[in-house]
Amino acid sequence: MNISQKTLQDLEFTTILQQIAEHCISGLGKQNVLEITPIASKKVLFRELHLVDEYLASFESENRIPNHGFDNILESIKRLAIENSFLETDAFLKIASTSLTVNELLKFFKKFKEQFPELFGRSQQIELITFIDDEIKKIIEISGEVKNNASPTLKQIRKDINYVRSKIGQSFTNALSKAIANGYLDDIKETIVDNQRVLAVLAMHRRKISGSLLGSSKSGNIVYIAPQATLSYSRELQNLLYEEKQEVIRILRNLADVLRPLVSLLKDYVTFLTHIDVISAKAKYAQELNAILPKINSEKKIFFKNAYHPILWKKNNTQKINTIAQTITLDKKQQIIVISGPNAGGKSITLKTIGLLQLMVQSGILIPVDERSETYIFDTILTDIGDNQSIENQLSTYSYRLKNMRYFLRKCNENTLFLIDEFGTGSDPELGGALAEIFLEEFYHKEGFGIITTHYANLKVLANELENVTNANMQFDEHSLEPLYKLFIGQAGSSFTFEVAQKNGIPFSLINRAKKRVENEKIRLDKTIAKLQKERNRLQKNSDNLEKQKTKGQEHLESLQEKEYRIQEKLAGFQELYDSNQRMLSLGRKTNELLNKYFQTNNKKELNTNFNKWVTSEKTKHFKKNPVKPKTKSQKQKAKIVQKQLQQTIQKVEEEVLKKVVN
Repeated sequence: MNISQKTLQDLEFTTILQQIAEHCISGLGKQNVLEITPIASKKVLFRELHLVDEYLASFESENRIPNHGFDNILESIKRLAIENSFLETDAFLKIASTSLTVNELLKFFKKFKEQFPELFGRSQQIELITFIDDEIKKIIEISGEVKNNASPTLKQIRKDINYVRSKIGQSFTNALSKAIANGYLDDIKETIVDNQRVLAVLAMHRRKISGSLLGSSKSGNIVYIAPQATLSYSRELQNLLYEEKQEVIRILRNLADVLRPLVSLLKDYVTFLTHIDVISAKAKYAQELNAILPKINSEKKIFFKNAYHPILWKKNNTQKINTIAQTITLDKKQQIIVISGPNAGGKSITLKTIGLLQLMVQSGILIPVDERSETYIFDTILTDIGDNQSIENQLSTYSYRLKNMRYFLRKCNENTLFLIDEFGTGSDPELGGALAEIFLEEFYHKEGFGIITTHYANLKVLANELENVTNANMQFDEHSLEPLYKLFIGQAGSSFTFEVAQKNGIPFSLINRAKKRVENEKIRLDKTIAKLQKERNRLQKNSDNLEKQKTKGQEHLESLQEKEYRIQEKLAGFQELYDSNQRMLSLGRKTNELLNKYFQTNNKKELNTNFNKWVTSEKTKHFKKNPVKPKTKSQKQKAKIVQKQLQQTIQKVEEEVLKKVVN
């Protein structure tokens, strides 16, 4: 992959990296992000893109990836690698914390390997061992102090230290009590000098206290004396503290010897956590931009739907300004797009959007486009954007651009994406335009994909003549002459030169004089393009209005259908209620009729007979309306026979009727 530093600079790729680095939680992660460049290996690139995509998906998952925070332990690892060296306890604890963090991540990715297959695959490159953390925690407390049981010698020394300290306290208390009883002390009784308890003795009694004079008050009225008995114990304590320090160093050196063979693994830990930090930062940046992983084609094609320039989007978002999305396609039938139109209409930002998004994808970064977007991995991305005058090399803009075109012609092939802003400018319009035509034809025949912006009419004409080259323009409001920042494919754009000049206050008389100096054909062409663009804008507005009306009409129709459905439901309910009431009235009348007849005749037998006949009749009617479905095999077989007989009867009747009709 051949993507130059100039291309990265032209497309402001460094700004993207700086924005991603803000999401890192470690210094090493930030450093690695700022060093990101396009990834040459497609295999490595695809893995990186899927790693970021998986991490992004984890934000919406119940199984959130554990914290990967870690300290930079590289200097400690370097020291650890030196024979007979040792580390301070806090350095060992940072190593233990790093080991613990890595192990937690490895266990997590193993547990959820189906949900995070790429992250699990990355974690499989690291060995999971608890030995490092166990060995360090066995020797060092969380507070950073070496444990008493780290060695029998240390345990005994600390026991002796505690004993001597108790003796120091006891001897000082005895001296204090005796001095108080004799009235030798000032009201404050005692104080601390050089981390040592001393008696606050009145100066007149200083010779009556045996011990070492360690200072006096500013007035000289009080002297500070360490009692003699305390001093002897203090010297013993100092010896014990020295022995303790030496024993701690010996223990830490032994611990370093134990961990030294694992230096390589510790480096892998740091590399792994740094990579996770970079992936996490990319995922957080993608979440901020609503970015996704587009489909990567093996066939050469770019389709960016609703694409945003991430730097512009972020800037506009902070200022609460809406950013216009662009949709653009490059494929074999639309190999090169020539964008024309007035300045400040969005041509350059459209060109930069496509280039920057492609560069981000090829660097393992997700991009803010619609999820239906697609792209391809190019071997080379060439750019010629902005003011290219080189003061250092004393080259004019045009000389520099010619030098750049020479580089383009040498590097351009079927796997190249080239982006050229203000193509052909910097020289005489006719001569420069003619040379630009030749360059465009060369890029076309080399089958490179590209986008160029231009004001040159001859390039617009050439774009119409070449089969797979398409004109495009940035939409402009013909009344207000304000840019709409929306790309329209299929038609060249007018520069609106004189219209924009008039809008900016240039006198009409001067504009007319300028028009007279321009070739009539040029003005006619520009007028024709402007007229076509205005007509297209008008048709677009009419189309949008019709679409809105159609949508509203459809919504109204759906609303009426919904109301009709509800009314039908209510009518069906009322009908069912009416039928039920009628049935209840009929049953009531029949029951009343049977009872009245019984009251007149007092004939119970007749009542039972009539009632049973009535029930049988109602039952027959019910079964006719709601026939019982056969359940058993024999019932189903019987039902089939009855159905067959019924069909035969119907057929027989039909034949008889047909004969009568014929005769």
